[in-house]
Parts: sequence; structure tokens; C-alpha cells
Amino acid sequence: MKKNYLLLFVFLILGSGTLWYLFSNKSDKSNTTLGWDRKFAVEDINDVYKVFIAKRSGETTTLTREGDHWMVNGQYKASANAVENVLEVLEDVTLKFVPPSAALENIVKEIAARGIKVEAYGKNGDLLKSFYVGGVSPDARATYFIMENAEQPMAVELPQMEGQIRTRFDITGDFWRDRTVFDYQPEDIQAVSIEYPTQRNKSFKLTRMGNDFEVKPFYHNVPPINGTVHPGQVEGFFVGFEGRMAESFDTEYAFKDSIRTTIPFSIVSVTDMKGHEKKVAFYPYFSKDPKTKERKGRLLDRYFSDINDGEDWMLTQHRVFQDIFWDYQAFFGGPAVQVKD
Repeated sequence: MKKNYLLLFVFLILGSGTLWYLFSNKSDKSNTTLGWDRKFAVEDINDVYKVFIAKRSGETTTLTREGDHWMVNGQYKASANAVENVLEVLEDVTLKFVPPSAALENIVKEIAARGIKVEAYGKNGDLLKSFYVGGVSPDARATYFIMENAEQPMAVELPQMEGQIRTRFDITGDFWRDRTVFDYQPEDIQAVSIEYPTQRNKSFKLTRMGNDFEVKPFYHNVPPINGTVHPGQVEGFFVGFEGRMAESFDTEYAFKDSIRTTIPFSIVSVTDMKGHEKKVAFYPYFSKDPKTKERKGRLLDRYFSDINDGEDWMLTQHRVFQDIFWDYQAFFGGPAVQVKD
């Protein structure tokens, strides 16, 4: 954290110096640029192991590569899509045109007011690139960048897309985070339990027993089904736990505590082959009055999802998770019935 504040301080000092230089030098810099100040892309994207992003507001974000994924601020797994968007810029950004001197004043003012500092580092902490992201061109097809210690802003683009690229760096907080709720391969699942508090006879506990599976009622007072569990049915059920993502984080929702006092639609627990358990409670979603922020009508197509008893609070969609809401009897030769709220 201290390092981030120091980097932000340096960012502001260097940025102020750059802006002063640009305002004080009135010569036509479009004819005096050097080659290095046009090359914002890194030579090899595989060399990038850390990206530091700082905004004028004081908010900083650090993305770091750890094995096959990236982390946000060393605390949360990063959204693969958000990281890919940043890396695509670092790999493919190219010069579109050199802005004319008549446009420099407005470009520099925009950078001074809303500039985003971006630093890319290698595996050993060596600085690969350092630049500022400014505003967009009048036709919104280019974005203004200026290299650290350069004199001239540049209008850049991604050749394979139309439009500006500032938004790839201009996101905050939980928007950087991975929204995956469940992502298991069938062979990685040891056990699953699903509790439907208002439909007890449909609740169950499923456990892998070597090459076989055992499925029991979740509640002791529910009579067990005497029959053979079909492995094919279990495999089909397990597939539903691949790549299930939330719509968004809703960590600032004011009524979380009151929602937790209500009865959830379901509570799903998954244990992997290493013994790690993840529990998600799905609560019916209520819309909010835009003025009072109080709860209004109930929307059956969404849930508030409480991850691991308060670790995270997310908004999920029924259509994304409906494949995992199975009925206890479905594992004994019947159809794969999906339980509905």
C-alpha cells in the first residue's frame, strides 16, 4: 500500500512537470518527436508480469500475474476479460496520428484533469513502459496517450477495433475482479450438497465414493430413495458447475444484513478433491426504489448470492444457475428436474 502511494506521488509530480513543459513550449512538436515516444506497445506481452494503474482521484490498481491467472491488488483474482483488455492494449496499441499543435492545449488539459498513469513491469520488477492515458479524439476513434518524459501527446488506436480504448483502464474497484461463482471440472468435484429450505424433500447430499456416487436426503426426516444412482446423471449434474459467473458484485448493498435474516431459495456447497469447500446462499432478489433505495417488488429471475458466509455479496441470474438446481429424485433414473423458486 505504501508503495502504491509513493508511485502515485511520483506520478503526480512527473505529470505536473510534463504538463508545465507542454504549456510553456509553444513550438510545433509534431515535427520534433522521436521514435521512442510513439512506441507504447511492449516488445513481448509475455514479459509483462505487473501493471500499475493510477487515477487523478488517487485510486490505484495493481494487476499481478500469478501462475495461470492475475490478481487485483494482491487480494482478489482478477477478471480474465478485464486483464485481457489491458494486455491487448499493451501488446497491440499503435500510433494513429500525431495531433496538430493547435490541439495540444485541450489535449494536455484533459490529461491534467483526467489522466490515467499506466506502468508495465517485467518479471524482475524492471519497468517496461510508462505512459499517461488521456481523453479521446473528436471523432471518438482514437485515444490520446503521452509517454513518460515525452513532449508530444499521440493519438493511438487498436487496429482491430473502432473506438477509444481509455475505458479499458478507467474501471474501478470490484469491476476488476473475477465474477466466477463456480468453475469446476466434473472430475474435480468430491461432494455437493443443495439445501432448499422451503422444499426439504428436494434437498440432497451427493458424495463421490471412488468410481461410484452416494446421494442422500439433506434432511434426516426425509425418507431416502431406495435405488441405484446413475453415474451418467451425476456427470450431467457436475457439468452445470463449469464457468458459472455472477452478473455483478453488490458489496455496497445497504440491506445485506436484513436479506440474510430471510429464508434463502437454496444453499449450495461444493467440495473439491482437495477438500476445499465453497458455499453460496441464493436469496430471492428484490428491486430497489431509485429514490428511497428501499426494497420493492420481487424479481424471480435474479438472486442475491452470499458467498462463503459474507466473504462476497453478488448478484446472480437464474438462467445462468438453473442447471445446478436439481431435485433429489433426479439422480435415480428420473428426468433431471430443475427446482424452481
